[in-house]
Amino acid sequence: MQKKQENSSLVWFRNNLRVHDNQSLKRATESHTKVIAVYFFDPKFFKTDAFGFQKTAKYRAKFLIETVSDLKKNLSALNITLLTYFESPEDRIHKICDAFLVDNIYTQNEWTKEEVETTNLIKNTCSEKVKFIEDYDQFLYNPKKGSKDFANIPDVFTVFRKKLEKTQKVEEEVTVSKRSKENLIKNDTAIPTLEHLGFKEFRTNLKTAFPFSGGENAALERIENYFFETKKIAFYKKTRNGLIGIDYSTKFSPWLANGSLSAKTIYWKVRAFEAEFGANQSTYWVIFELIWRDYFKYISLKYSSKIFKIGGILDKDYHWNANEKLIHQWTQGETKDDFVNANMIELKETGFMSNRGRQNVASYFTKELLLDWRIGAAYFESMLLDYDVHSNYGNWMYVAGVGNDPRDRKFNTQLQAERYDQNHKYRKLWLEKTLF
Repeated sequence: MQKKQENSSLVWFRNNLRVHDNQSLKRATESHTKVIAVYFFDPKFFKTDAFGFQKTAKYRAKFLIETVSDLKKNLSALNITLLTYFESPEDRIHKICDAFLVDNIYTQNEWTKEEVETTNLIKNTCSEKVKFIEDYDQFLYNPKKGSKDFANIPDVFTVFRKKLEKTQKVEEEVTVSKRSKENLIKNDTAIPTLEHLGFKEFRTNLKTAFPFSGGENAALERIENYFFETKKIAFYKKTRNGLIGIDYSTKFSPWLANGSLSAKTIYWKVRAFEAEFGANQSTYWVIFELIWRDYFKYISLKYSSKIFKIGGILDKDYHWNANEKLIHQWTQGETKDDFVNANMIELKETGFMSNRGRQNVASYFTKELLLDWRIGAAYFESMLLDYDVHSNYGNWMYVAGVGNDPRDRKFNTQLQAERYDQNHKYRKLWLEKTLF
């Protein structure tokens, strides 16, 4: 008599590409004997957007391939198979559910337009018997533990931060147990190459401030190095406005953006460092920056698609230009401003730019050139290794004066250059033609 096939759970990975502190993975392994995982290189995210930029350009594409390769190895060590497809999830997930008798899909909760549309398409193609279990797993402070009404989220960061720190606690990290080898399934799928995704192989400029690989293991190595080996965290507040090198800032953002590193993991590592070596303003400031990251996610929860509107969350009726020549000069680092140019060339050559640089080039784009801020945001989306929809659009709104900046400030890029690049070292690094 043939043994009846048991039901399976499917962990659909999105921007939570890690095995440590992964709530969806933990729920699936605790609730089901059979656990399968899947990741989609969704073709929609490699197409050209309304402003003419490829939504995911080569730098983040390569970083994503490295990340998913690392995830596959880490899942394999837990005896969980990762299926990978260069295909739309709505075209494939229902077939996986049918083939493996999946009755529960565990995934990260998303609320922005494109992600919600994808989730709804999948729900429409799957059997009604398939349940979706979604977790807010990309926050430091879980929104389910806070306000039940997102409309009450404060619009001013300081008010938001103080309220959160006073009323909420950061949850403990979760761990996942290893499965038996019987959990593994035959896997004929493959992780696509850069060429499969439509790119040529390339070398990142050796002057990059982010020479790291994608994946959870590289992220955890970076924490260990920055916190416990070099103890650079103890000086973070003093160095965070730097422009050159790998250690002026934590460089955690690319791993945070695709979820190969958890904000909670960083938080508890900071607390471990403080317990051993003492706390100071710098150790707190790393947590402070994680709260900023949460803030833009909360603002996105509150205002939904308004974060993509030209008037932003304030419904401002400014006149914005879309001069193609000026946009091209900005993206290529050919403006009249040498500090802006150096930062834009760094982005073009490496997929990375400092936080100080981002504020300056965005302010120049919106306040000096008076160009439609959404175009700048779309270019950042295409190019940045650490693109995160909420932080990207939240920050661009903030700088453009249509978001959460109560002062609507404008950066004087030349004064900024004098302050942060007094000896012209950064501008020389990127404006002078040198060999790799």
